[in-house]
Amino acid sequence: MGVHESRAAVAEAVSALDSAVATLRLHYGDTLGVRRLVSDVARLGDDLDELGDPQPGHGPHPVRQLEIVPDEPYDRSMWAGADDEGLGAPDRRAP
Repeated sequence: MGVHESRAAVAEAVSALDSAVATLRLHYGDTLGVRRLVSDVARLGDDLDELGDPQPGHGPHPVRQLEIVPDEPYDRSMWAGADDEGLGAPDRRAP
């Protein structure tokens, strides 16, 4: 979905939310909660209008791939000469 389609979808959702809040206003009257909802929906519309175009070079984040770690043990030669974390080298004794 491109940026224009995304903005259109959000604008449609804000419009639907505005209609739903207007219906609530008929049932609840002009209460503090309803006024806050009306204000919040108006702010969402204003924020969407102020977005403008995306900055150049800013695109969707790449999809991260799941890294599969095999269950079989690693080749012991890979660890040759490495210190064991917290224990020191294999030829020394821990205190």
